[in-house]
This record gives sequence, structure tokens and C-alpha cells, in this order.
Amino acid sequence: MKPAAPRFHIVDVFAESRCTGNQLAVVIGSDDLSDEAMQQLAAETNFSETTFVASAPEADGGYRVRIFTPAREIDFAGHPILGTAWVILHHLAPGSVGSIRLNLRVGQVPVTFESSASGGEVAWFLAPPVTLGPCCAPERVAAALGLTVDDIETRTPVQQCGAGTSAIIVPLRSLDALRRSQLDLAAFAPLAGEGFPPLVYLFCTETREPGNDLSARFFFEAHGVREDPATGNGAAFLGAYLLEHGFFPAAELSLRIEQGHEMRRPSLVRLRARMGALVHEIQVGGKVIPIIQGDLL
Repeated sequence: MKPAAPRFHIVDVFAESRCTGNQLAVVIGSDDLSDEAMQQLAAETNFSETTFVASAPEADGGYRVRIFTPAREIDFAGHPILGTAWVILHHLAPGSVGSIRLNLRVGQVPVTFESSASGGEVAWFLAPPVTLGPCCAPERVAAALGLTVDDIETRTPVQQCGAGTSAIIVPLRSLDALRRSQLDLAAFAPLAGEGFPPLVYLFCTETREPGNDLSARFFFEAHGVREDPATGNGAAFLGAYLLEHGFFPAAELSLRIEQGHEMRRPSLVRLRARMGALVHEIQVGGKVIPIIQGDLL
């Protein structure tokens, strides 16, 4: 008998309504797909990421998940974690109660689900430990973003942060500067030559919606410059960065981050961060809305 075709789902992550947030394709029952086939399918969907899920949990109870951009496989990314866990909970392991564990290349990541006061459920992942890396002179990154040095907020540094993957955190002074930003890979090349990744997470404290705390954008290289409408791993990096540099006076943060407006895909990323005894504890959350499901042919 011919094995059942893998199922696929398209969901919007960090979305408050349909056709907002960050799109994700999730393929379940991908056990027999080759690495090449996974990469081809990720290029076919052309979303920021596509995930591939084994059909059954491993011995530790976690589901093996692989994450591909249109260009390469990556170790860790936020909205694929939440969207994949939601699909597993609702379609692969419907008997699970409130928690799903994903086995990624970066390690096991637990995802929990909470009821939202505004309706629906919010999925939360506990981020792996975030490492704060080298800093970069503001004027150098400003030139690569089409900005002036005066657009960069200087009370905290421009700094590389990572967990599996990494990005450069860039604080900006205004929403206007955020809107004008655009990554220029040619101008960024000298920084790339020094080991800085062409993934840039920009944020400012000025927001469009009064109930939100921060605005953000995220640019990355994948066969040219792309922009992410909502970035969970960037928010996790930001949580560690904000705590480390005392950007806010509190030792425990609960923030709402708006993103994706420039792409006409408004998104809302929730961030919880607190100082731990040894490492920072970072949680990133958002809603997941199903859009399409079907079979791979």
C-alpha cells in the first residue's frame, strides 16, 4: 500500500486576525522526505520559513522539527516554533493538554498555550539561552541601513545576539527612522566580512498603537534582502538585550511588540523576560490562525 502523502498546513503566526502576522507552512509526516526535497519545498512556498515534522514523537516525548528558509536550514526561529506547535496540538496530537515539545537542532523547546483575554489562545515558547556577542559602531550599521548616526539610540549598544542563529540588535530613536530603514547588503559587506550576520532587528519605543510598548522591523538575507513581518527569535534576543543593558528599569518585563506594518501584515509579538539566577528567562508568545490545509502531491 502506498504510504499516505504528507499533510501541509499554512498558518499565520503572531496574528490578531486572518491574513496578518507571519505566514508559515508546516509539513507533517515528513519522515521520508530528503534534505533536498525539504529545501525545494521551502523554496516553493517562499515563506520566511517552512517546517517539517516527524509523524510521531521521539523517545523523550518531543517532536522532531526541521526549519528551512527558502535558502537554507536553520537551527532556531520563533514563529515556526509557535506555528508548528499549534499544528501538532490541533492535528497531530489532539489529546495533548496545553503543552507541546519540539526537538530542534538547537535543543528541545517547550511550547505552552494560554487563553487570551481578547479571545482565542496564545502560544508561548521558552527560548534557549541567548548569548550577547560583539558590539558594532553605530555609524557603521547606520550606513548599511540607509540611516544617519543621529537615528541610532546610543544609550544602549548595537550588538549581536544569538541562540542557534544570531542577529544584530539596533535601537532607534523614532518610528520615522524605523520606517526609513532598509538593509543594503553591499553597504553591509564590510560588517559581514568581520563576522556580523546579515540579519538585523531594529526597534524603537514609539508605537502606532497606544497599547503597545515597542515597534520593530527585521531584515535578513535569503537570495537578496527580505523582511520578516513578525520575528520571534529576534524578540527573544531583544528580551535578553533589554535585561542585560537595563533598557527598562524593571527586572521583569511584559511587552507587546508591533511589527509588519510596512509589509501590510500587522503583527503582535508578546515578550516576557526576567532576570534569572544564572541565565535570563525569555518567553515569546503570539496567536496562531489557520489559513489552508491539504496534501503534498
